[in-house]
Amino acid sequence: MPASSPAIRPIEFRNASLGATIAVLREAEPARLADALHMMLGGMPDFFSGDATVLDFADLAELPARIDWTGLMSLLRRYQLQPVGVRNLPPELAAAARQAGLAILDGAELRDRQNGQSAALRPAPAPAPAPAPQTAPPPPAPEPRAATLFVDRPLRSGQQVYARGGDLVLFAGMSNGAEVIADGSIHCYGPLRGRAIAGAQGDASARIVSTNFGPEIVSIAGIFRTFEQGIPEAVAGRAALVRLVASGSDYKLGIEPLQLD
Repeated sequence: MPASSPAIRPIEFRNASLGATIAVLREAEPARLADALHMMLGGMPDFFSGDATVLDFADLAELPARIDWTGLMSLLRRYQLQPVGVRNLPPELAAAARQAGLAILDGAELRDRQNGQSAALRPAPAPAPAPAPQTAPPPPAPEPRAATLFVDRPLRSGQQVYARGGDLVLFAGMSNGAEVIADGSIHCYGPLRGRAIAGAQGDASARIVSTNFGPEIVSIAGIFRTFEQGIPEAVAGRAALVRLVASGSDYKLGIEPLQLD
């Protein structure tokens, strides 16, 4: 008898240059994923060690009407995975993912920049014929810029704040276990603990500024860094700036001390 082809796993884990574990989902039902994870990992609840995790839906076999985000995230956390974002998620499911505290991390802007060199080598397309003269329409009114979100109170473990479309300013800092997400930059004038995700919609110019640096995870435009081995001594408990810096043809997170005198 011919050998049967290997079964396609409902979930697979991959490492990536993001500094996070990529969970490739071909099934979104938590109950079915629970069975698959139990078989893959032998039911070991501490198989992972608090890894930041991005959920990739590019290989989703069937598009559900809705996703049980609470059940899905609870399942992954049972195996010590920390879901922080999604990519390749159908647009109609993105709003619910944001409400669940997940950032949309498709990173189109970064991919364009990373492919810039190869694109520059391609021959330029032939110019299109000039269109017939016509009256130019009036320019569209500029879209109003999202207001900066200010948070006066300290954020406790389990609390989450999302600054949609703009920057986030924390005046009283945040504790371990809290999470802040901003489409723009994050400014923290107090202890920065927990998870800080800036440029959640792919803004590679976003930054994270803190007067007391000590987070669990930082991310800008989908590029992550975790601190299981501790905060670098030069910035631990001090003022620091996080931003993307070029590294060859790629980008990485740069963390540098700030002089606030």
